[in-house]
Amino acid sequence: MVKGVNKQVLEIHETGCDCFERAIFFVKPEYSGESDGKLKNTALKTLKSSVSLPKTKKQKVKSRLITVLEMAASAGAGAIISAIIFH
Repeated sequence: MVKGVNKQVLEIHETGCDCFERAIFFVKPEYSGESDGKLKNTALKTLKSSVSLPKTKKQKVKSRLITVLEMAASAGAGAIISAIIFH
């Protein structure tokens, strides 16, 4: 049982994530005088930075393609430099 609790609570319904329905933030007493807009913005920033969404299949393929292209470019640059040095 909880007695004498006086906390300011901020509830976010739009989490931006399919996994979570809502997020609840308990405001520290020293920040209870802040405007609702500022508290909400801070909560949203905190929420976005703390939730790592799983990558979709399309994002995974794009990430792998970028990695392969970067490796190919590095190998090509190495081959060109080697050809110039040893020619």
